[in-house]
Parts: sequence; structure tokens; C-alpha cells
Amino acid sequence: MIHNEVLDCIRSRRSVRNFHEQQIKEEELEALLEAAIWAPSGSNSQSWLFTAVQNQEALAKINELLKEGFQRWIPDDDYPGKLGAKVYAQKRDCHFFYHAPTLIIASNRPNYENAMADCALALENLFLTAHSLELGSCYINQLHWLRNDSELRKFLFELGIPREHTICSSAAVGYIAKQASVPPRKEGTIHIIK
Repeated sequence: MIHNEVLDCIRSRRSVRNFHEQQIKEEELEALLEAAIWAPSGSNSQSWLFTAVQNQEALAKINELLKEGFQRWIPDDDYPGKLGAKVYAQKRDCHFFYHAPTLIIASNRPNYENAMADCALALENLFLTAHSLELGSCYINQLHWLRNDSELRKFLFELGIPREHTICSSAAVGYIAKQASVPPRKEGTIHIIK
């Protein structure tokens, strides 16, 4: 097994779902966003927008709109995470991004085939950078699932996300309160042809 700084960072990074309330430093946020914009994108389009939300009232409003939106939302498939989100949204203490002090929303232009892939690549850069800075991070799907919810979209527009953008994904970021355990890697997920 080869060891180097990048591979070691990839192997040791975990999704964090337990954060301290303390806000991350401005230079840490800048480093995360810089890492995101240096990701590859289809035809080097760089058509994404990364909106970092650190205002606690705005974060609380996003979470409340997610809770309300899931009451109206009908899942388009039987993915367990989607079904679980509808149930979770009914709990009073439900918080879709785990009380992280920073939420970074990745949006992109509509009708662009690589919108989701580009944003996912950018967030992976962001996650690895967060880990290298001893910050926790977690990929958050719920804003993507409710990307067409009118009330949520109205508020995201007020935060500066263009109406025409599709919400691809988001990242919860903060200082780690509790580290996640190491999940084993599944067998049979690699196939080599020589």
C-alpha cells in the first residue's frame, strides 16, 4: 500500500455529524472555497456557485423550510435516505445539517449535463481540505431533493442563489465534536482489466 499525504488524507477523512457551535475561522472558509473552485468541471465551464451560509438565523430558517418542505414532498424513488428524511422531518429536534455553523450550498446552471458531477467534484475537494485543516464535514442531500420547493427556493434566492440555478448539493462544515467511526470498505467494488 502506497502512503503519501493525499492518500492518507483520503483514507482518514470521515463524514462528521456532530459539530461544536464555534464558527470556523475566516481563513479556513476561504481555503475551503478556494479548494472548491479548483475542482475540474466539464469543458472547464466553472459554472457553479458556492454560497456559504454562516448566519445562524438564516441556517435555522433553511432547516425549518426543509422540515416544512418534506411534509409536502413526494419522493420520486424508494431510496431509503429520502424516505427516512420525510419521517425525520416530523421530529421536533430534527436538524438536517447537524447544527453545523457553516453550510456551503453548491448550485449550478440548469439543463447542464455535468452540473451535479461538477459540484460533487468541488465538494470532494472541499471535504479533503476541511479534513486537512482538522475541520469536520458532511455531504448534505436534502437541499437537492427539495430543490424545486417554492418556499425554500424563495428564501435561497433572498440569500443570493439565482432562481435559475439548480441546487446540486451542500456541505455542513465545522469543528468536530465527535469523530465518526471507520466504516469498512466493501469487497468487489474494483475490477481491473490488463
